[in-house]
Amino acid sequence: MFRQNKISRILSPAIALALLAPAGFVPMALAQESAEQVEQIVVTGSRGRERTVSDSPVPIDVFSAEDISQISLTDTNDILQTLVPSFNVSKTNFSGGAYIRPATLRGLQSDKTLVLVNSKRRHRSALVDLDGAGAQAADMATIPSIALGSIEVLRDGAAAQYGSDAIAGVINFILKENREGGSITVDMGEYGEGDGQSVNVQGNIGLPLGDNGFLSISGEYTDVESTIRAKEYCESWWCANRNDPKYAAFNARNNSSSAYEETAVFRTAYESGDPTFGDTGRYSQPWGQPASESLRLFFNAGYEVNANSELYAFGNWSESESNANFFHRRPVIGLFKESRLADGSTYSPRALFPAGFTPQLFGDVDDQSLVAGWRGEWDNGLTYDFSFRTGESEIEYNLFNTLNASMGVESPTQFHLGNLVNEETQYQADFTYEFDSGTVLAFGASFLDEEYSILGGEPDSHQAGTYGVADPHGFCNGDTATAAGAAVITNGSTLNCANSSDPVYYVGQVGANGFPGFPPEFSKSYGRQATSLYADLSQDVTDTLFVQGAVRAEDYDDFGSEVTWKLAAILDVTDNFAIRGSLGTSLRAPSPGQQGTTNISVRLPNGVPQLRGLFPADSAVARAVGAQPLKPEKANNITLGFTADIANVNLTVDLYSIDIEDRVFINEDANSVSTDSGAGGAYDRYLALVAAGVANAEQFGQVNYFGNAFDTTTEGVDVVATSPIDWGNNGVTNLSLAMNYTKNDFDSSVSQVSTFLTAEEQADFGNLRPEFRGVFTARHELDRLSVIGRLSYYGDYEKATTGGKLFQEFGGVLYTDLEMQYQLNETVRLSGGARNLFDEYPDVGKTETSFVCCGNLYGFQNNLDWQGRYFYARAAMSF
Repeated sequence: MFRQNKISRILSPAIALALLAPAGFVPMALAQESAEQVEQIVVTGSRGRERTVSDSPVPIDVFSAEDISQISLTDTNDILQTLVPSFNVSKTNFSGGAYIRPATLRGLQSDKTLVLVNSKRRHRSALVDLDGAGAQAADMATIPSIALGSIEVLRDGAAAQYGSDAIAGVINFILKENREGGSITVDMGEYGEGDGQSVNVQGNIGLPLGDNGFLSISGEYTDVESTIRAKEYCESWWCANRNDPKYAAFNARNNSSSAYEETAVFRTAYESGDPTFGDTGRYSQPWGQPASESLRLFFNAGYEVNANSELYAFGNWSESESNANFFHRRPVIGLFKESRLADGSTYSPRALFPAGFTPQLFGDVDDQSLVAGWRGEWDNGLTYDFSFRTGESEIEYNLFNTLNASMGVESPTQFHLGNLVNEETQYQADFTYEFDSGTVLAFGASFLDEEYSILGGEPDSHQAGTYGVADPHGFCNGDTATAAGAAVITNGSTLNCANSSDPVYYVGQVGANGFPGFPPEFSKSYGRQATSLYADLSQDVTDTLFVQGAVRAEDYDDFGSEVTWKLAAILDVTDNFAIRGSLGTSLRAPSPGQQGTTNISVRLPNGVPQLRGLFPADSAVARAVGAQPLKPEKANNITLGFTADIANVNLTVDLYSIDIEDRVFINEDANSVSTDSGAGGAYDRYLALVAAGVANAEQFGQVNYFGNAFDTTTEGVDVVATSPIDWGNNGVTNLSLAMNYTKNDFDSSVSQVSTFLTAEEQADFGNLRPEFRGVFTARHELDRLSVIGRLSYYGDYEKATTGGKLFQEFGGVLYTDLEMQYQLNETVRLSGGARNLFDEYPDVGKTETSFVCCGNLYGFQNNLDWQGRYFYARAAMSF
């Protein structure tokens, strides 16, 4: 779990991959390399002169529009995962990640990868992913793949060049610049299980702007239906499946009064597909792909003012909706206890939800941006680029199929919870100058203004209702009835004030169950401003040695000043072999969302609902339970590798090590609260809630906050190899192999890590995701026909028990994709195929751990495909 012999651990798989790649990849008979080979030019990674992929001092992947179009997927996240093995995106089947899917590059969360569009920073999403480490990053799904001219992925720390967040690397999306023509694609498909039907329509058109300009407009519409990959909810504490062996055992333990599966009301509701299950069909707790619908637009424009000057602008508008299911609320938990109405009769939510209910959270995501600038070159040779950027992401939350228990019979079943908004504005100036010696100097300045806002929801979503206190109608005075109580008894009420279990004493949980809305006291804005200066110097020292250095100073009005630096070089040992490497520092300043997020949600430890509150680190509540002011995450990056041309194979191997200090995480859920003075620290946390004026403090079970939790080391190796085979009259086959191995470990003591992670979470930190991943692709072209085959392998991984011991080993999975494309004529291309052709699934998780539960089979967030075979067809037309 913690670092031991890290050098040997990383070098062993790295050397193995480096040695095996050429031997296992080079075909037995290779054709002669084409006399003319076009070098890919990149703009990412060097602030000065553009360089080719092969002579870049740092590892960069470049994917053209043709490469992108050959991927059967349409979501930009999924395309990246297919093309870049060190990039992974979760296949989320639960909770808030349905709206913006968490991703990793080189094993680090998405907020440690800087996202650029046309080399300009992309604004963050409004979502702070509270199901993981709390990342707040750019939403790459808002960029339609058809709008892209290329994608450049820099797999190296680059904060000194581009600023905060570029710890793991940089992803630069380069938009199309066509002034004529266009294309339309239509994709349709569904899973072999007969669900998850999807339709995706994309279009691009290029228009002239006068004689010297262009306007490229791209759009995308997507409609995806949900899937269910689950079994019916059946655990030791609750079983809704009478065909499960646990069912009889459960009833035997609980007697007829608790065996509510046998009651006519429940069984009738369940077997008829009662709407209390919402969209879950016959599953009380569904798990699977959420349904989603989106409409997205992007534009890119440029106009040449003269031979040395250009105006440019690009931006987007995006709107999407998705829903996610919470845990099923069983119809015998305290939430369904009876309460006394004003007339003395009783009421239970079971009258409304006889089979229990599964809350459904809908998220409407609006995203827009605009970038405009002026760039060119002055007569003295100094190039300039002045730009302005603004971006906004907003999520509106609405919760359906639930209730505010404190409102009793008065409760609605749907609530507007509030909105989250992230806004950014940036002014930037970039310059380059090449001296007579060939030295290139790049320098510039930036001013960034960020603001994160929480907008309150409707009152019913968070306020206490009539039944938020015991005996709201004044029926009892101690053990005896008041005049009002005597009156209802006279009218036939069963009121018994002497019975502490009488419904008159029921206190309902406050707020929309599952996710209470944002109250006014939490509806705040958190902002910050940052100013930065940078310089980048590069030089071909000799004909074979290129050296680059960069330094950046950033000043944050909330964190103070930080300086990062980087050195990189590439040495051509021979015409076909070069050694490259880099050394530097990076940082990531905690986002305004991480600093200001306040979130109240309902968790179900042991199936019993209780409130969980996450408060800002600088709030009175968080400080009272041990929170300290947040600091930036700082990293030391080292990359060392080589590029080689062996026979007809181009090979790159890059080892890396990323040491991060003060990783930002959410502290563990063990920080529960209690009204029991004998509970020690738990009671102190309850008192802190009361002192801070938190409403309904007695109903909270957990208090959390963001903190600089611990130090970590991420080590790994990337291997990329490509080769063409010319079969003469039988066509050409292009082969590519990309592999990644990444390992995460703690650098902090067990006691420090334990403040933020449980023993189970500590063990899972470096083991619950595959450390190895490889992708092998073969594309054969013969006349108008193309056949694409792809093998994607995910290595094995492990799951720990609550105590941190090994509980389950999961085997590796090999997925096979096959696609055929036929160029019908000059404008129309037809495609069809299958992803996961052989219908492979990950190992099913054992339900005895928190990894899976309540009908879940494959875990909450899993990078592996757990939905099975997918068939699709595509028609593409260019004009």
